[in-house]
Amino acid sequence: MKQEIVRNERIGEEYLRIEHPSGLTMLLYPMKGFSTSYAMFSTKYGSIDVCFKTEKDKDFVTVPAGIAHYLEHKMFESEDGDAFDRYAKTGASANAFTSFDKTCYLFACSDQFRESIEILLDFVTDPYFTKETVEKEQGIIAQEIRMYDDDPGWRVMFNLLESMYQKNSVKVDIAGTVESIAQIDADLLYRCYNTFYNLNNMVLTVAGNFDPKDVIDAADQVLKKAEPIQIERKVEEEPAEVARKRFVQHLPVATPMFYIGFKSPNAGETQNFRNMIYDEMILDLVTGETTELYKKLYEQGLINGGIIGETMAGRDYLCSMISGESKDPDSVYEQIAEAFEQAKMNGIADEDFERIKKSTYGRYLGMFGKPESIAAATVNCYFAGMDLYELIELVANSTKEELMERLKADFLTENSSISIVMA
Repeated sequence: MKQEIVRNERIGEEYLRIEHPSGLTMLLYPMKGFSTSYAMFSTKYGSIDVCFKTEKDKDFVTVPAGIAHYLEHKMFESEDGDAFDRYAKTGASANAFTSFDKTCYLFACSDQFRESIEILLDFVTDPYFTKETVEKEQGIIAQEIRMYDDDPGWRVMFNLLESMYQKNSVKVDIAGTVESIAQIDADLLYRCYNTFYNLNNMVLTVAGNFDPKDVIDAADQVLKKAEPIQIERKVEEEPAEVARKRFVQHLPVATPMFYIGFKSPNAGETQNFRNMIYDEMILDLVTGETTELYKKLYEQGLINGGIIGETMAGRDYLCSMISGESKDPDSVYEQIAEAFEQAKMNGIADEDFERIKKSTYGRYLGMFGKPESIAAATVNCYFAGMDLYELIELVANSTKEELMERLKADFLTENSSISIVMA
């Protein structure tokens, strides 16, 4: 078993990286003075992974949209009962989620950590699917999909992704559709599980109040050695152009909701993740609460409760989104696009750059005081081929020239769209 201490001199922090004989990488971050611990057991498998093969497969297999999310739901069941019932005995608070590019199982606890980590490792590595239990879940997930179909906040975001992306699976709802999940059966679930839930495709991250020895002992006890696996994901080439510039859906809302998106070039998984950090800084520079744009939109009465900027990066996609409520979303879109064009022409002022750099650095530094933030960021970085501390170093070493380069590449008006939900 290979063990390595990873340190960062800038912030005086360190964590333990362990390559377990089972094939699982464990990233352990003990934090002195904390009463709680937070653990995440994650696989690099999300909703966009719908066409894939391993080195043992002759051809690619295409699976129904939503199967990764469906699998997450089913993993908590076993022949002996429900994993939540087991957690209830330890007092841990457990959950799971599926995103575009990963599935994570997690718990937080302040006591009986060793028992809880054993439960986590055990149920995620012990699938149990039958024809009857799979069919039962279809009704539950179909109801969940219908609920989100009527949710204005959910629809306005996914309508934007459908508007920006022509071929990339990121445009498809994570839960799939009622029609796609009807095609899922136990055999398909096992096919996906055996491919993506291989320990060599997974990572365990733990942060907070715990003893690393308990994690190692639990892994030694529960985990069996997994054969190394090579997974090939088939991805269609995504055009630079957006699918459509504007889309409106009518749902019962008091004030129109909008999502404005800028579609960025795909630079590969690791570079997409790095560019995401730069784009976060650019969003603050151009659309943040201290900007002239924000002040103007507010004074004109065009934004109701402010606007929110966020970036999203993955294996083969990167985009930035600005959302809010407005009586005139198209005017907001026009002024936001103009603000980015002006920023490209005028450049970034030194004082603005330093201010954004400091605030971004402070935000990322702040996550090191929260076990759940450390565990989540460690997963994201690991799957992106980065080390956790690279986030801090990236911001600390960022330059105005790098931000200008990203501004010109990632915020093109012609590669932007607006999604509106209104009554």
